[in-house]
Amino acid sequence: MEQDPAEERKAKDEAPDAELATAIMKRHFRPSLIKTEAWEGYTFADLEIKIKESSDSYGAMLWPSAMVLCHFLDTHREKYNLVDKNVIEIGAGTGLVTVVCSLLGAKVTSTDLPDILSNLRYNVSRNTRGHCRYEPQVTELSWGQQLEERFPHASCHYDYIMAADVVYAHPYLDELMETFEHLCSQDTVILWAMRFRLEPENSFVDRFQTRFHLEELYDLPSLRIKLYRAQKKLSQSPSGAAA
Repeated sequence: MEQDPAEERKAKDEAPDAELATAIMKRHFRPSLIKTEAWEGYTFADLEIKIKESSDSYGAMLWPSAMVLCHFLDTHREKYNLVDKNVIEIGAGTGLVTVVCSLLGAKVTSTDLPDILSNLRYNVSRNTRGHCRYEPQVTELSWGQQLEERFPHASCHYDYIMAADVVYAHPYLDELMETFEHLCSQDTVILWAMRFRLEPENSFVDRFQTRFHLEELYDLPSLRIKLYRAQKKLSQSPSGAAA
């Protein structure tokens, strides 16, 4: 029996997502033997990366959005060449994105809340020591707090901002937006992987687009994840011309 044309089109539309999602999830592996320390394994930047999670905080768990962002960086090394680039990761969590950016040659500042930093430092150190051009820096960043004091515009310029799964139903979306705006120069590129769960995610994207140019790089409905590239919109002068 011939396949219905609509079903055939649907299968063709779904195939690229399924193939890409499978390729991304294959980057993850588990140790073949029981170890004294629990860890999850990932293969990026031609190395096996061991990540320790913590059940004490959602921020110390590794979510699939981080894998999506790392896969993109690893497979687009020429277009998004991170060698010698200044990169900051916000909401770094377990540090996988920080590790991959560092292995790809970037000068990375990895940030998260104070209670996440110990596990973050451990993962970053164990996976980058002796493998990177630059030692990644791990520091506290509470969204919306002491931004100019701790990350002054005069001395902190970032080529890239990395963000994976920083938008969900938490009460700090306004502070997150303020943080994005503060850390961005006109030529800063944001690479942001986001898993869609509830309405707050959708409304944040709408608000974000009023301040940033947004381009969709990946759409992975099977994982409910999208990967975006964003840049700050040019400020407007009183006459309406770009400043």
